[in-house]
Amino acid sequence: MKVTVDEVKCCGAGQCVLLAPEVFDQREDDGIVILLEPEPSADQHALVREAAAVCPAAAIELSEEA
Repeated sequence: MKVTVDEVKCCGAGQCVLLAPEVFDQREDDGIVILLEPEPSADQHALVREAAAVCPAAAIELSEEA
């Protein structure tokens, strides 16, 4: 799995950080997402998928690698 984030779309809701804090963080000044791990380990995949699904700005994109 590869994760990308669109900082322009991000509204700083923080749902991704709550669900997958090992993969996402937020900038302190404006709350915009910071991608900590663009290729998360397999044990994080379910949480990352959920984070992408609940992102109110649809700022998280996933690509599943075969």
